[in-house]
Amino acid sequence: MAFIPKTFKYKKFRKGRVSESSKKRAKITFGHLALKATEAGRLTYRQVESARKCIKKYIKPLGGLVKRKVRLTVPVTAKPISSRMGRGKGRVAYHVCPIRQGQIIFEIYCTNLKETSILLIKSTHKLPVRTKILAKLC
Repeated sequence: MAFIPKTFKYKKFRKGRVSESSKKRAKITFGHLALKATEAGRLTYRQVESARKCIKKYIKPLGGLVKRKVRLTVPVTAKPISSRMGRGKGRVAYHVCPIRQGQIIFEIYCTNLKETSILLIKSTHKLPVRTKILAKLC
């Protein structure tokens, strides 16, 4: 889990809500194409990594680069199945990143835009939120 922060202000967070839209406008800063979320949600480490590996697998022969624009910032706790009610909050099980509507998840730098957009569609099947492909106008 390479992109989890080393320290948190608090060890355990409350669940909270993901606000619907991001206030800042999503801009492509790194590459030619980007994967943008069209709805709010939460992404786990496994979901982000499986989408990144799917992109990396097909973009490597094309000579492209992938940049992840999300970070896992919220720890999620879970109690063991066999434990009874009470006795405090459970241990940290995994981390999630809250995704707002309009936030960019991945940016891709590649010269072959047609094939790159096809592989981005393949990677959207790995994510639980609806996404849209953005292209940078040159």
